[in-house]
Amino acid sequence: MPFGPEPPQLLKQRFLYRGRKFAFEANRLRLPNKAEGEWECVRHPGGALAVPVTPEGKLVLIRQYRFTARGRILEFPAGTIELDESPEETIKREIEEETGYRSDRWQKLGEFFVAPGYSDEIIYAFLAQDLELLENPPEQDIDEDLSVVLMTPQEVESAIYSGELSDAKSICSFMLARPFLQPN
Repeated sequence: MPFGPEPPQLLKQRFLYRGRKFAFEANRLRLPNKAEGEWECVRHPGGALAVPVTPEGKLVLIRQYRFTARGRILEFPAGTIELDESPEETIKREIEEETGYRSDRWQKLGEFFVAPGYSDEIIYAFLAQDLELLENPPEQDIDEDLSVVLMTPQEVESAIYSGELSDAKSICSFMLARPFLQPN
């Protein structure tokens, strides 16, 4: 029960922006204590992320240009859930497109909000094991600039603590996957 005994009352809703991947809205609410205020929210269809593991125990990450971060950041492969697509279908497609690998051994690790203070986006995290490199991987999306990086779990952990890996969804997913990863 996220709001206690009764939810806030929606008084007015304004859609300020609708884009290709998300919408931005402002909502006037009356709380159960009768206080009123305006809450802004990014509406997002959600995303799926994989912590991919090769048969040798290496983790497959990508270094990708992110406009909002003003540079290339290290992260696990992920993607936005498309209309009429499940999180599992999304991440299976994304891992092939972004890394050139495929897995037939999947395990759901969990799901979590990215930034519940302003967005309803949920990330569905998966462990992808026993990867195989595709002979003819699909082409990357035209708007992606990325390269594949292989690291041991210890190297990923070091990258987190050094700040080299600062993507929250990747850090959370790595921590969910950590009990299933073999020490090297």
